This record gives sequence, structure tokens and C-alpha cells, in this order.
Amino acid sequence: MNNSLFRLEKKTAVVTGGGSGIGRAVAELFASQGATVAIIELNQSAADDVAEGITAAGYNAEALACNVTLQNEMINAFNGIAERHGGIDILVNCAGIAHIGKLDTTSEQDFDKVYNVNVKGTYNSMLAAIAHMKKKQKGAILNLASIASSVGLPDRFAYSMSKGAVVTMTLSVARDYIKEGIRCNCISPARVHTPFVDGFLKRTIPARKKRCLINYQRHNPSAEWHNQKRLPSWHCISVPRKPLSLPGPTTRSMEDSSV
Repeated sequence: MNNSLFRLEKKTAVVTGGGSGIGRAVAELFASQGATVAIIELNQSAADDVAEGITAAGYNAEALACNVTLQNEMINAFNGIAERHGGIDILVNCAGIAHIGKLDTTSEQDFDKVYNVNVKGTYNSMLAAIAHMKKKQKGAILNLASIASSVGLPDRFAYSMSKGAVVTMTLSVARDYIKEGIRCNCISPARVHTPFVDGFLKRTIPARKKRCLINYQRHNPSAEWHNQKRLPSWHCISVPRKPLSLPGPTTRSMEDSSV
């Protein structure tokens, strides 16, 4: 990938879940491409660590402790970001949680928890950003879905539900706001070995599967999070490009447009 094509100068990018994993990689890359990055993270110290690393490298970032499940908290945070930086140009929704369980082994409490973070959190973030993008008549939203949204993964009932909702919300927003210059896309990674995912798997899978996981990581380096971080750039750049030949509403959402 030619980084000269992916410059984000004079853009303000908000990255939820930017304190670790894919979110951290996106925040660091976007900052290196010239964007001012606002990292929204439940864990303040994790957000601070990423922001401090970015600023130490000579780029621009700030950290905000915020709960994506609380709408008023998110709206206030986005309003503050827009006021400080002259608007919001890019939103990348990386905040999310996982859960292991089938339909009859997923409690209502666990279902609600996954829904609140992965579905409502994505909704809250987009709602908080869209008003600022409408003012500029341009913007780019990128949601992190999952391969679980389109295939049947065993023991991932609530998680698959939540990522399916992310995909369909993305399609709706893409249709509703393309005429206002706002693009909305999602990407659906397979298993990416972020620190969160590896820690989660090691806590929840048997010892034999742990050995399989170690072998998988050894022989599949492309599954590491730091090798996946460039894909979000494609959806958020400002250079014109030809529309992709994709079915459905996302085709129009990726036509020639500036963020």
C-alpha cells in the first residue's frame, strides 16, 4: 500500500475502543497519516498510553474515557471533540466485546451486555457523529463487524447477533446519508489475534485448544492485529476513486467522494 495515497491531514478521526488491538492500530496509523485522533475508551489508562505514544512520535491525539453504551455521555464527548478540532470527519467503531455460548446457554444478562456494547454502542457513536458530519456535508464512518455476521460460528450466538446488526445498521446509514456526502462502510474480519482476543481465548478454551492456538499464531502471522491495521484506511481516505462493483447499497457509498 502506498502511504502517499492515504493522507489524512486536516481531518479529525474518532476511534472507539482505541486503547488496544485493532482500535489502537487504527488510531496510530491514522495519526501517522496526518489525522488528529480522538481515542474513546472505557479504560482511561489504556487510552492515555496510546495517545501519549502518538504524541511522543510527533503526531496529534487525545484520550477520552467514555462508555459507548451511554448515549448522553457519547454525545457530550463528540460535541467536545468537534468544538476543539473544528468538526468530526471520520468515525471508526472498534469498541466491542465477545461472548461464548449457544442460544440455550446464553443468559439474558449476557445477551443484553453484548447488545449494549456491540449494537447500542455502535448506534450511539454514529448518532453522536452524524450531526457534525451533516454540518460539513461530508464524512466517513467505518464499523467493525465480523465474519460471524455472515457465517454460523459455533458457540457465538450473542456475538453473531450483534455483528449481524452492525452490518445491517451500516447498510441503512449508507443509504440514508450518501446524498449528504457521508459514506458508511464496515469490514468483517475473521479471527484477529489482538491482546483482547488472545486473552479471552486462553481463559475460555481447553488446554489442547490452547496449543492449537499457539500453532495457528505461529504459522498465520497475517492474523495478527498489527498486520490488519491498514484496511480501515481505504474506507476513510480523501482521494477520489472509482466505485467498486459490489452488490447492494454499499456500492453507492464508496463512489468518488471526499471525506
